[in-house]
Amino acid sequence: MSRIASVLLPLPLPEAFDYAEPEGVELAVGDQVAAPLGPRLVRGVVTALREGAGGNRPLKVIEERLDCPALPPNTLEFVQWAARYSVDAPGAPLAIALRGMRAPRPRPQRRIELTGKAPARLTPARERVLAAAGQGAETAADLARAAGVSAGVVKGLIDEGALAVTVVEPELAFPEPDLARPAPPLNASQAAAADALKTMTDEAGFCAALLDGVTGSGKTEVYLELVRHVLAKDPTAQALILLPEIALTQAVIARIGERFGAPPGEWHSDVAPPARRKVWEAVVAGDCRIVVGARSALFLPFANLKLVVVDEEHDASYKQEEGFIYQGRDLAVLRARIEGAAVLLASATPSLESLRNAETGRYRWLRLAARHGTAQLPDIDLIDLRETPPQSGRWLAQPLVKAVGETLARGEQTLLFLNRRGYAPLVLCRACGERLCAPDTDSWLVEHRYSGRLVCHLTGYSMPKPERCPHCGAKDSLASIGPGVERVEEEARHLFPEARIAVFSSDTLFDAREARRMVEAMERGEIDILVATQAAAKGHNFPNLTLVGVVDADLGLRGGDLRAGERTYQLLAQATGRAGRRDRPGRAMLQTYAPEHPVMQALKAQDRDAFIAAEMEGRMFAGLPPFGRLGAVIVSGEDPRSLEAFVKDMAAAAPNAEGVDVYGPADAPLSLVRGRRRKRFLVRAERNVDLSAYLATWRARVKPTGSLRVVIDVDPYSFL
Repeated sequence: MSRIASVLLPLPLPEAFDYAEPEGVELAVGDQVAAPLGPRLVRGVVTALREGAGGNRPLKVIEERLDCPALPPNTLEFVQWAARYSVDAPGAPLAIALRGMRAPRPRPQRRIELTGKAPARLTPARERVLAAAGQGAETAADLARAAGVSAGVVKGLIDEGALAVTVVEPELAFPEPDLARPAPPLNASQAAAADALKTMTDEAGFCAALLDGVTGSGKTEVYLELVRHVLAKDPTAQALILLPEIALTQAVIARIGERFGAPPGEWHSDVAPPARRKVWEAVVAGDCRIVVGARSALFLPFANLKLVVVDEEHDASYKQEEGFIYQGRDLAVLRARIEGAAVLLASATPSLESLRNAETGRYRWLRLAARHGTAQLPDIDLIDLRETPPQSGRWLAQPLVKAVGETLARGEQTLLFLNRRGYAPLVLCRACGERLCAPDTDSWLVEHRYSGRLVCHLTGYSMPKPERCPHCGAKDSLASIGPGVERVEEEARHLFPEARIAVFSSDTLFDAREARRMVEAMERGEIDILVATQAAAKGHNFPNLTLVGVVDADLGLRGGDLRAGERTYQLLAQATGRAGRRDRPGRAMLQTYAPEHPVMQALKAQDRDAFIAAEMEGRMFAGLPPFGRLGAVIVSGEDPRSLEAFVKDMAAAAPNAEGVDVYGPADAPLSLVRGRRRKRFLVRAERNVDLSAYLATWRARVKPTGSLRVVIDVDPYSFL
């Protein structure tokens, strides 16, 4: 009797489905198969096999084993663990793991090449074509353009045999990194950290470390030296470097290319599908030894993963908020544990969770306390906006304006930092007081002057800015309230008309290559004033940047959550850390209405340890992370009455467990999104409680009906 195969499908289903093994085919765990689901065939992965004797029901037969690489056992285990940890269907992370297989393979390339045969008649036009053919043009049209001739001249040379069209299959393997290539010298502190990490990774099995270094201390060179060591020790080893921003990816890829003489695999949303397929297949075959990518790169099917680096590990971008909800930093540690690999978390402003793990000895703690070379940390001044407010209708206070002018006079660069996209965060009707919101959503519409549109950054909805108020019909009554980066740029152009000014945000740079071009222009000194959001506030090294002006230092403290102070400190420390990274002294100026706030005082004194100690004490007293655990349950529905009745039933069904507190239900701060009303529960648990199991048990006790939807977020970062 044929065996029974459990097949996990990349769909929101609670478990794997059983199928009969096809006759004459011997499946293995990890094989990709085509399995019938209703009237269609779905790609799935075999997770288990058992003998078919004793079955009491007929099973559908797997259609075929697909001609695709099998998922390695560790990758499959990681997918299932990630689902349990995040309290989600296992098909959700599997869909991420198979994303590369849904992309088309890179197409063969046509090349027009010289054959060595001389044409019967050689004209000047033909001479130009033959000279240009050595550059490897792909089509006759390309070659004709390069030579400045008509396509007929190229065709004539092909017909005579002087040129030939060949088809070149794309190379799927990535070049082997040159591990003997000379590396930049490390200073004593960097070398000590690198040696400690090498010793740690030489021990068999899982290990974790936190590389805690101030901005500009050279953390990247330390972890690249560790990558070299790990790859040199095992000729089949692979390394994964995670980055929080696509804008950082190009810079790190360039550094890896210089360091190892070969580009790494690149994995993020901006990579074209054929290139993504190439990386996926090279990784599973062991032919790509270094991967640089965003958080989803954790789900790649590594053949022999031995090192995971999480750069800027504190960054909130590692938290995936939609679809399959997970914290990339935490899953990186889980992936390394499953693989028996090393994981290195690196940051100038580590998360409190990682610092706590380092303090308690769960992570090896390595510190780089000084900047590399002669560079010094910038001086930080606070501008009290209560005493020196900007002029009416302006957003830059006079002390900052004066400092920018002095910086320009010295031929140096300025970064004006405001973590708010667009022109204005709120559009208000002067006549009736209406605040323009997206339809069926509580989120305010943000004005974007470049495009002339109002945009909801939550749902993506956009509309042209109307001439009349949609609520009362008053003409020319809509006022733009508050500044975004576009408004700051407008003010900077008015104040400094001769300066070369650019905006760095996700609204002005649409892909990683554009971001890289902007970074390179800044590095070359082609920009005098860069107005930027957090996309430019971390990881970049601008040699001539000596002044950072933070337009609204209080922004992250408003409306806060438990991480408001921590995140504000991290973001502003990273932003101010862009100044003075070479031999020129740097300066940072923070505009604030609350200079007495502990975050501002810690930044001015550059006393991170005092701020962390106070923050840790408050968290410990409240039993909040890292001393406790949090989970959020978000319930949404189209009908308010059925939603209200369901959350009451859900509250009554919450399991009683020692060390667990359930708060709610309460209206979410954004209580209406895309026409759906939202209610939230917050669960606080002691560290020794299996929070994932508790939340899974609770969800199993209730069955949402109709349009009701329940979403679970383990370790929430957003409380909206």
